[in-house]
Amino acid sequence: MQDITGKSAIITGGSKGIGYGIAERLLNKGMKVLITSRSQEAAQAAAAQLQEATGGQVIGVAADVRSLEAQKASIETALEQFGRLDLIVANAGVGHFAPITDLTPEQWKDTIDINLTGVFNSIKAGVDALIDSKGYFITIASLAGTNFFAGGAAYNASKFGLVGFTQAVMLDLRQKGVKCSTIMPGSVATYFNNHTPNPADAWKIQPEDIGQIVVDLLEMHPRTLPSKIEVRPSMPPLRK
Repeated sequence: MQDITGKSAIITGGSKGIGYGIAERLLNKGMKVLITSRSQEAAQAAAAQLQEATGGQVIGVAADVRSLEAQKASIETALEQFGRLDLIVANAGVGHFAPITDLTPEQWKDTIDINLTGVFNSIKAGVDALIDSKGYFITIASLAGTNFFAGGAAYNASKFGLVGFTQAVMLDLRQKGVKCSTIMPGSVATYFNNHTPNPADAWKIQPEDIGQIVVDLLEMHPRTLPSKIEVRPSMPPLRK
């Protein structure tokens, strides 16, 4: 098992939900973490909560994944503060759901820019640092990246694209010592799409469960690479 104590990570969209759950789990394992959000206030507030909960070294910065320059700046901050970068978790995402007759060009562009181009920006900005550290690149996709549904034209396109993108990047980088995996969750108890987690979400995957998967990937023997991981609630409610 690989020892990840003292290693460092960037998590995009880390101020809440899955990103926050991953950050908390990594900090509890002794890693150093930089989380990003489009809001500096949200990033700093989440970092303060994580520091209080874990006692770990965590930084919160504003960085919009739609901007390559913003991603480069967050990478530079991580390298300045931590000395190295061992992991990028491309987690930031958005969902616009509407039939194609109602889906607007703005909703389409926003979805693709954040869910797909944003991930390109994250790895493009950080690839040299990961090659230097023989690090790991993990994307948070969705079961919507393999299962299409009505009203999901934009979201399905972004997540199908993200799964393919990550697998291609994996082939590009594995001979350079960089591992790449995509995690494809089903229903997770998060704030996604204006949902507020509540006790009725107990059957869903919890953010910390995804965090544990990230830890398991990092700790796995370097000879083995689970490149695509589908994750489902073990017992969803029966549909009536």
